[in-house]
Parts: sequence; structure tokens; C-alpha cells
Amino acid sequence: MADASLTHGVWLERVPDLVAECVEEWGLQLGEPYEPGAAGYAVPVELQDGRQAVLKLIYPHRESEHEVDALALWDGHGAVKLLARDDDRSAMLLERCDSGETLAAAGADVALEVLTGLLPRLWVVGGEPFHTLEDEASWWIGYLPEQWERSGRTVERRLVDAAVDALSLLYQSQGEQVLLNQDLHGDNVLAAEREPWLVIDPKPLIGEREFAVAPIVRSFELGHSKREALYRLDRLTADLGLDRERARGWTIGQTMAWAFDSEYDATHLETVQWLLEDAR
Repeated sequence: MADASLTHGVWLERVPDLVAECVEEWGLQLGEPYEPGAAGYAVPVELQDGRQAVLKLIYPHRESEHEVDALALWDGHGAVKLLARDDDRSAMLLERCDSGETLAAAGADVALEVLTGLLPRLWVVGGEPFHTLEDEASWWIGYLPEQWERSGRTVERRLVDAAVDALSLLYQSQGEQVLLNQDLHGDNVLAAEREPWLVIDPKPLIGEREFAVAPIVRSFELGHSKREALYRLDRLTADLGLDRERARGWTIGQTMAWAFDSEYDATHLETVQWLLEDAR
């Protein structure tokens, strides 16, 4: 695994060399890179046998650290298939989804139907080397008040306290532990040929199923209003047989944790507010 202490800027400077090394290792022909993301670098490639694939380099970070292990465990069932991996460079070769169409572009109703079908397929039993939701939530409980202070107290303290309270209530009383994707939303599912839709860019954790709805409930690309967010919460928990109150609490906790240092902080904070107003 690459050095997780690298800053994003230093890592970006290393990307051309890492790509060149992967080209030599796997005998790749490069295409034009995809738009760069915060957590990685991806470029379409052609393999020596003529197959089309994607070379992805992952920026070492706590949330993306075991992305390749999640893809290996799913083995193409509901997610892009892992073709090869180089852990020293945090690099992987992946099945290519040529259309580029995201699930979000298919509309909210289609997206919810697809996600409801995908989630049970992704909930496989896992263990090492994945981080646990219990450990992550425990870290968020300490992180949130500290980050609130560092941010200049620009967020209402009651939102921070509500998130800490929800996480404190939930993290040690979980149900069956399965593999979760804490960043599953409409823009991280692509139309494909092998299956109609495939998950990309997982951020894996091991924890209870109720946590899995959090990124979907806050998915503003599927509609950003109190009515739409609560509809997603209601539909997902009902269709998947999940405890709605636990799912609401997890969504409050993780969404608040992800609101700091995010370009989506305003929408995340609105989602937390709506969920708090919905207490039953």
C-alpha cells in the first residue's frame, strides 16, 4: 500500500511516474484521462490482448484505503470487475463501462429502484483488512467537536451535538456485520454492458445494513429537498426491511462528519437539519 501520509499535492506530482510504471508492468496503451477526482486518477487503457479497461490510481486515504479489496470481494457482482492490482502503487486495472452514463442521469425513481436491487448484492460477509463502522464512528465522535473548533465554529453546535449523540447511541449496538459502501450514490454507479448498472469507487466499511442508506439519502443529485430526502429514507428502509430510526441516525452522523472540508457542506448541513426535524 502506498504511503498514506502523502499530501494530495505531492501524490499528484507522482502520478505521471506511477502511470508510466503501470504501463510498463501491464503493457498498456493509454487513452485520454478521465476528469480527475479528489480520491484518484483514472485513464482508459487497452490491454495486451486487446481488451478495454481502466487504469485507476488511488490517492491513499482512510476512506479509500481498501477500495481494491472491496472490488476483489465483490468479484464483479454488482460492481466493476477487478482485473489486476498493484498494492505498492495503489493501482488497479478495472473493467471499463464505456457509456459513461451515471445512474443519477436516469432519474430519481430509476435510481432508487436500481440501488434497492444492488444493495443486498453488495452486503457480503467481510472481515480483514476492512475498517469497521464501529471504529469509524468512534473516530467521528472525537473528530466532530475538534473539527467544529478548527472551522471557527461556523456550523451550529446543536448539529454537531446531534450527530455525536446519534453515533454514540448506534456504534456499539449494531446488528449483523456486512460489507458496506459509505459513498454509494447516483454518480458512483455507471451503465454497463455486462450488467445494466455497476458500482464504482467504493469506500468500504464493515458494519450493519442500516448505515448503507446514508449516502443515498443525502444524494442531492437525486433531488435536494426535505420531501425528497425523507422519501428516499422511507422507501429504502421499507423496501429493504431496515430499521428506519437507526438508518436516520447513521445518516445524521456520517453526513455531519462529511460536511466538514467538503464542497458539498451546505447541502449536507441542510440534509442533517431535515432529518433532525423528522424525529419521531
